[in-house]
Amino acid sequence: MTPVRLFDLLFDPDKDQTRVAVVDGDRSWTYADLAARAAGIAGALAAAGVRRGDRVAVLLPKSPEECAALFGASAAGAVVVPINPILKPAQVAHILADSGARALVSDRALAAVVPPVDQAPVVIHAEGVAPADPSALARPAAIGQDLAAILYTSGSTGSPKGVMLSHANLIAGTRIVRTYLGITAEDRILSVLPFSFDYGLNQLLTAVEQGATLVLCRFQLGDQLVKALARHRITGLAGVPTIWAILTRAAPSLARTPLPDLRYITNSGGAVPEATVRALRGLLPETRIFLMYGLTEAFRSTFLDPDEVDRRPTSIGKAIPECEVFPVTADGRRAEPGEPGILVHRGPTVSLGYWRRPEDTLRVLRPNPLVPASEGADTVCYSGDLVVEDAEGFLSFVGRDDAMIKSAGYRISPTEVEDALMSTGAFRQVAVIGLPDPWLGQKLCAVAVAADAGIGPEAALGQVAERLPAHMVPGRVDLIDALPTTPNGKVDYKLLAAERRS
Repeated sequence: MTPVRLFDLLFDPDKDQTRVAVVDGDRSWTYADLAARAAGIAGALAAAGVRRGDRVAVLLPKSPEECAALFGASAAGAVVVPINPILKPAQVAHILADSGARALVSDRALAAVVPPVDQAPVVIHAEGVAPADPSALARPAAIGQDLAAILYTSGSTGSPKGVMLSHANLIAGTRIVRTYLGITAEDRILSVLPFSFDYGLNQLLTAVEQGATLVLCRFQLGDQLVKALARHRITGLAGVPTIWAILTRAAPSLARTPLPDLRYITNSGGAVPEATVRALRGLLPETRIFLMYGLTEAFRSTFLDPDEVDRRPTSIGKAIPECEVFPVTADGRRAEPGEPGILVHRGPTVSLGYWRRPEDTLRVLRPNPLVPASEGADTVCYSGDLVVEDAEGFLSFVGRDDAMIKSAGYRISPTEVEDALMSTGAFRQVAVIGLPDPWLGQKLCAVAVAADAGIGPEAALGQVAERLPAHMVPGRVDLIDALPTTPNGKVDYKLLAAERRS
């Protein structure tokens, strides 16, 4: 069966139901188990009044139950809204309210701390839902162009925005990635990224499409990750730069642990420092390294052929299959080799835009600048990232063209962090910047003007830590007399960053 919709990936009559689908510690579910639990969730949502197009939020720990809930919500005809469980209650409430979620699939512990919102969603406790017969499930009449999921990602202007992905977007991303990674039913993929992250979700969908095994992993120390790779005979691992820094700098067991099954590793969520790439090549000489670039609004855009890694360790490669990418200058020209330009992506993974934010959507999704409207220009995605293309067509990342900070694989809005710091009353002005860091890609630093509130920087950071997840809390606060400004009166973020890089 050729999958058309997200739930088709699981509810495939030709799939070997006896194969292990998900492993979580000592627990393992076959594909029959996963389908039955997803069918149970779908039935519970239908009984709660969920209908085609309703949004269903999923707030669960990384677990087989979360996997089942994502497919179950889709099988009920709903639009899936995965929520990272590390988010603070106020952030969860924002996503529930902004998406207009009709239902929330959660567990009792997490659901109990979600603040009330207007038009509160029906709460389904996943642990209380019994498995059901998938063959008795009434499949929704969705088509590939219908909205399938909303993934919330930080924007440069504050509160997280929901990126709308169609069934066709998700299926295309699944097909494209498993093609160039060569994923088959024999793969055992280690899942460390959250399913609320586009590549974390793609790992789940790719594994299920191929009938492979997804091994869920939560770790604190690098050696725990190495142990999981060896114990489960992992063939594929996807990570963000932080994970690679941990493996190369804080996992001494990696150098003495044979990993003959580890066929490939892939990167997303920011550039990997060249020193880290070379360290990985030395520690994992038989493992193919895929350096990739992407953004939620268009999923994956480029990858570097592993055979090119030694020659081009800082390149993000060329376009993924079925897609085209090219740099565009500020005046709309295709940039010449060596000339910086905004990376533009066209192809089947270009999203539907931002949920209920038409103006933001128009800034990112625009007509193809290289094709006249009269000749049928398609919609392309402007990434906001500056890249340079060399004479052979390989691309290199230059930097963000907006104020977004990329840390530990997360896109972080400085505005959201600044708002949290200002709410403490400790500061008159705050600017949050990203500084280069070999572990995180960028680390958060706040530069502030103190208020006469008697609250010190450490106490203020403690309050922020109660409101925002750890990756959004600055590592330090530099107090200065006044924030520098540009000639037009705006805070000079570039100067603040340059002063702290020297």
